[in-house]
Amino acid sequence: MKPLYKVLFIFFGAQFCYSQTDSLSAVDHLYKEDQFYIGITYNLLGKKPSGLKQSGFSSGLHFGIIKDMPLNEARDVAIGVGLGVSLNSFNHNLFIKKDSDGNLSYSILDDGSGYSKNKFNRQLIELPIEFRWRTSTPTEYDFWRIYAGFKLGYLVNSTTKFKGDGGSFKYHNIEDFNKLQYGLTLSAGYNTWNLHLYYGLNPIFSKNAVLNGNDMNTNILKVGLMFYIL
Repeated sequence: MKPLYKVLFIFFGAQFCYSQTDSLSAVDHLYKEDQFYIGITYNLLGKKPSGLKQSGFSSGLHFGIIKDMPLNEARDVAIGVGLGVSLNSFNHNLFIKKDSDGNLSYSILDDGSGYSKNKFNRQLIELPIEFRWRTSTPTEYDFWRIYAGFKLGYLVNSTTKFKGDGGSFKYHNIEDFNKLQYGLTLSAGYNTWNLHLYYGLNPIFSKNAVLNGNDMNTNILKVGLMFYIL
């Protein structure tokens, strides 16, 4: 994912520029925290039907802005509501194929199948909502945080790619992906480094996606790091 390096360069450059080390600045007792976020995750498929496996590295890149709204005088408890973008890839052995009439079919590629690429990419617009606890003060910028929340996402683009003995083809925005995605989130850590978890509460496929006569209730689990900056 080549844009990842560019985003990380911009992120760490911005973090340097926004460094809060100016001892001459006035103490802001109405401070707010963590207005921007960027995350990197390893994406897992959960509730997999029999035979479905992942291969290679399935990655996610997530970034956006959050409005921090403190709830108490100490400003160490807050609600965060934001808007962001999520870019995700999944490598797997699920064979997705369209017939001449445009109908989709699903099957599992066995270990002897010859293919060099089988993946789908998904891009979503997301609305994160977080309940935030932290140990920050108006003058302390290295602190512990625990942010638990809910994330609502809308699928704006998807691509399914295959390259192997059965040919090479690519499908854009197949109709069997659920447009609406939602799940629970948790970010916890100290200062810059924060462990981030996302657990999808609904399947990524609609009821129309059937494998061996059964609905695919596959959801998404993301594990990675989240970085917050002002």
